[in-house]
Amino acid sequence: MVKTKSELLIGQLLIEKRIITKEQLDTALKKQKETGELLGVTLLKLGFIDEESMFLPVLAGQFGVGYCNIRELNISQEVIEKVPAKFAYYYKVMPIDFSDATLTIASSRPLDIDVLDGIGLVVQAKIKSVLAGEKDILEAIRKYYGVGAETIDQMMDNVEMTNEPETTVKNIEEIDSEASIGKFVNQLILEAYKDRATDIHIEPYENELAIRYRVDGILYDAQVPANIKHFKDSINSRIKIMANLNIAEKRLPQDGRFKVKVGDSDLDLRVSFLPTQFGESVVLRILSSSKLYDLLELGLSSLDLKTLDELIKKPHGIIFLTGPTGSGKTTTLYSCLAKVNMGDKKIITIEDPIEYQLSGITQVQINPSIGLSFAAGLRSMLRHDPDIMMVGEVRDLETAEIAIQVALTGHLVFSTLHTNDASSGVTRLIDMGVEPYLVSSSVECFIAQRLVRLICQKCKNPAKMTPEMIQDFGLREDDVKGITIYEGKGCEACKFTGYHGREGIYEFLLLNDEIRDMILTRSPANQIKNKAVSLGMRTLIQDGWEKVKKGITTPSEVIRVTKEEVIA
Repeated sequence: MVKTKSELLIGQLLIEKRIITKEQLDTALKKQKETGELLGVTLLKLGFIDEESMFLPVLAGQFGVGYCNIRELNISQEVIEKVPAKFAYYYKVMPIDFSDATLTIASSRPLDIDVLDGIGLVVQAKIKSVLAGEKDILEAIRKYYGVGAETIDQMMDNVEMTNEPETTVKNIEEIDSEASIGKFVNQLILEAYKDRATDIHIEPYENELAIRYRVDGILYDAQVPANIKHFKDSINSRIKIMANLNIAEKRLPQDGRFKVKVGDSDLDLRVSFLPTQFGESVVLRILSSSKLYDLLELGLSSLDLKTLDELIKKPHGIIFLTGPTGSGKTTTLYSCLAKVNMGDKKIITIEDPIEYQLSGITQVQINPSIGLSFAAGLRSMLRHDPDIMMVGEVRDLETAEIAIQVALTGHLVFSTLHTNDASSGVTRLIDMGVEPYLVSSSVECFIAQRLVRLICQKCKNPAKMTPEMIQDFGLREDDVKGITIYEGKGCEACKFTGYHGREGIYEFLLLNDEIRDMILTRSPANQIKNKAVSLGMRTLIQDGWEKVKKGITTPSEVIRVTKEEVIA
């Protein structure tokens, strides 16, 4: 590619401003010959310039136009409505101001006549163009117009709106915009993945269709155009097709799954449909095989890590993970299985559902409709001569008794229980009908866990410990002297939440002789817990406090996920 006079002038200008060196310019020009890209793009890719703070202001001066940093603006809805979403996406422009009958748009090509003429066709006003980074423009379009707004705009042009009741079952082959609906669903999944969401909730209400993402355990509204409500049946039908479900059935719950690829990542999406008053509510759980964690990444303290490492090396017994849904139990179980999966042991799991596929491990999906329950699967698994077994969840007496018998006959068993803390796992099993002597002789450890959000490192700041926080943790004023706690102020990196990512807090109830004796005498959970604490057990809230002291999370976050009685 021949170097243009304009690009050479820009290169010389960047040298004069001491933004790049002559050597860097020569390198960029050489690279540009190979790629055919614009000089600015090549300099950015080589890391020689920073788009916002260096290159763009210089480029704006060269063009004789203004420069704006869109991220610092708060654009009104009145201005946004001046340019339809499909035009903003097509021309990659963002309206930022309207005054004196003049619409100011931000563009990465402020002097492009085609862009100015195209916008001028739909806006009855003078057009003024300023320079902004393309990445910032696209992010602003997504933020202000909503995910897939241009797709919805195009479909609104193509679909004739009628007063037909929305409960009418439609034939998917008759939906005019199937391809566009597919594009919108793909955009929805892609944005959720980029935002680190674990779930997408599509919820119909009387006059709207709400879409929310669960990020770090908390639900947030996704920015979507209001017109999306007209396409809720089409969106549901598209998802059902992808998950191989019955598109005509809207009266009964349906569950399925499908896979998509995002870059180098394979995503497994679990789908659940639930009929509601205003249509079907949909939840898509996003699972990535690349998110299988090592034990070192779970947030275990060095002592707990050593304890767990010793537990999973035992030849027999049961290790129970306890906690509510969404507390990370399954992730911890998979991490344990990955650790012991050395090729010298036969490992079989029975799950509902299979969330991660592990090489070298035999995994079984339960299917109650044909009689394949946890209990039935456990019996069959024994005939395959396993060394280690994982039962997704102990839900009833039959499953509990079989798991215990398996452990007593020389197998290591991993499983989960839905209880608030570790000591409650004992009483849950006994309440199911399991004899205390079977619990005391088979179980090695109950591990309770929760997930706490981590403070965003980009906006982390010192904070003040309030008297209420001190009381919540069961501490005294002297206990917090000299300790600095932190919080996140909120920034773009964390979507202004102050948090980014999650980590576990744990409570290990090891069954020693004293605890086993208490189980045999049917001691209540609170007495077992008090005894375990006196013997050195660290509770969930105490483990959380250690993470607060290290500046990993906040006191309010620990209290939010534990909400338990503090043991003095």
